Amino acid sequence: MAVHSEEAQREKNNAALTSVVAAVGLTSLKIVVGLLTNSLGILAEAAHSALDLVAALVTLFAVRFSSKPADQEHTYGHGKIENLSALFETLLLLATCVWIIYEAFQRLFVNPGTEVDPSIWAFIVMGISILVDAGRSRVLSRTAKKYNSQALEADALHFSTDIWSSSVVIFGLLCVLLSSLVPGLAFLIHADAVAALGVACIVVYVSMKLGIRTIYGLLDTAPKGLAEKIQATLETVPGVENCHHVRLRGSGAHLFVDVHVLVNGDLPTRETHALTELLEQKIDELSPGADVTIHVEPKD
Repeated sequence: MAVHSEEAQREKNNAALTSVVAAVGLTSLKIVVGLLTNSLGILAEAAHSALDLVAALVTLFAVRFSSKPADQEHTYGHGKIENLSALFETLLLLATCVWIIYEAFQRLFVNPGTEVDPSIWAFIVMGISILVDAGRSRVLSRTAKKYNSQALEADALHFSTDIWSSSVVIFGLLCVLLSSLVPGLAFLIHADAVAALGVACIVVYVSMKLGIRTIYGLLDTAPKGLAEKIQATLETVPGVENCHHVRLRGSGAHLFVDVHVLVNGDLPTRETHALTELLEQKIDELSPGADVTIHVEPKD
């Protein structure tokens, strides 16, 4: 079990570290090309990638420290660090949206004559961004599902939407290019700023979904329907008269299950112990790796 735990932690760390390295490269590329082309869409993506870097660093920290064992001050472990990491990432995403929307309105209504250079380098850097985001999103998603890591899952969801936002920016640059080639399409000169607003809308949508899930985790919201499944399953086990007071508490990648069962009060201790082990196995089938506590109550 210890070896498996070490392998899991190493794989999660590697996935988070890969995300950090990718964020550094993409942020640098987008800043340089965005300044050279004066594209708000690319600069918006650069700001987004810069916050991606901060989020990736926070995720790396969360993944490393959330695996620390329980101690006297944190009796349920340190898994909530992953939930806090996801919340922090949500706030960063929303901060990005405020800046993007402000700059887009400035270019649309205050300084509408701002020129954008849709050079080949702009398209290249956004294409590279899509390829890198697709790769790291796939790695993060696979690792998150394998080890039930909310922090990695948040990063994976974040970067998967980056693919769509980058596509929106490319569309905006294509429109700007068309406006310079076809006189009748001059109105498309504003497409870059509109594309930036599209990026902001995507980010807001992701932020809201991520924020709601994070708050649910911090408030110990139980997985929907799992308590009912546990109760129904345990009540089918021979020897269990009744299952009640099922409580669930999540902490990062870990789930704590606390249940009360009513059994025959005349059962010997050894048989009662064997019954609780069987009940723990049933719960593990429904929620693998859960930390289970079973309170046995004798039937009068």
